Amino acid sequence: MMYQDNSFHNFEHASHVTASVKKLLKRIVKVDEGNGLKTPSENVDLVDLAGHSYGITSDPLTQFAVVFSAVIHDVDHPGIPNSQLLTENTRNAQIYKKSIAEQNSVDLAWEMLMTDEYNDLRACIYHTEEEQKRFRQLVVNTVLATDIADKELQALRKARWETAFSHSATDAHDIESEDRKATIVIEHLIQASDVSHTMQHWHIYKKWNEKFFMECYGAFKAGRADVDPSINWYKGEIGFFEFYVIPLAKKLDNCGVFGVSSHEYLNYATANRDEWIREGESIVQQFLAKYEENNAS
Repeated sequence: MMYQDNSFHNFEHASHVTASVKKLLKRIVKVDEGNGLKTPSENVDLVDLAGHSYGITSDPLTQFAVVFSAVIHDVDHPGIPNSQLLTENTRNAQIYKKSIAEQNSVDLAWEMLMTDEYNDLRACIYHTEEEQKRFRQLVVNTVLATDIADKELQALRKARWETAFSHSATDAHDIESEDRKATIVIEHLIQASDVSHTMQHWHIYKKWNEKFFMECYGAFKAGRADVDPSINWYKGEIGFFEFYVIPLAKKLDNCGVFGVSSHEYLNYATANRDEWIREGESIVQQFLAKYEENNAS
């Protein structure tokens, strides 16, 4: 098993993210099925004619790359953020400098994929060197998109979004423009899936929020964090909803790709924020009591 036994960043989380990716990819297809074109033709790309997915659903390599990325995106995650890896000057921090955990995940998973054990799988994924390079680039881009703590990367992604999807953006349909939009859609698809628990039923959000709290608080108790996360957990979650999760859900809606899913995600995110505002302070105290109980000597 290439995943560590963390409370949050573990294989169960990877499976949850993969299920969300699969759901969103299927929703793209469902949008395209409603485009009114009844007679498929080898010369007609229904997806691109519909103008919904910028070629994503007509490209199996891209679809598999996103699913594969979801499965491997937190391989060997150490249970602490990249900033702490830099502080500790770990071996991986010295190697990668930026997006440390994400780059390590890609490298370890790629190394395994290249072994003889996966010859048949590789033969199913790509047939040429060009396809291999494209697959790897898609995987690298998708996994690195899950690094949302890097402000420089986030600023670049925001600028790309504004260029492609803002109201002032030109409605270009050239290949370069469509590829850029597809890349941006994939980035936001994996980002939404990585925090999909915040945009699902309350009990699912609460379950994964507790797991993340336990991981962060455990790191603090182990001396691998400078600040007690419980102090600001309540307010931090509200800020996370208002400044990241809800704007992300709105972007899923604005890009016009995911149909009703984008409304569903936004509604759940808003409802969970409101419930957290009401109940969050007492829930944090419950988390603390549970941690102390589970770790009593």
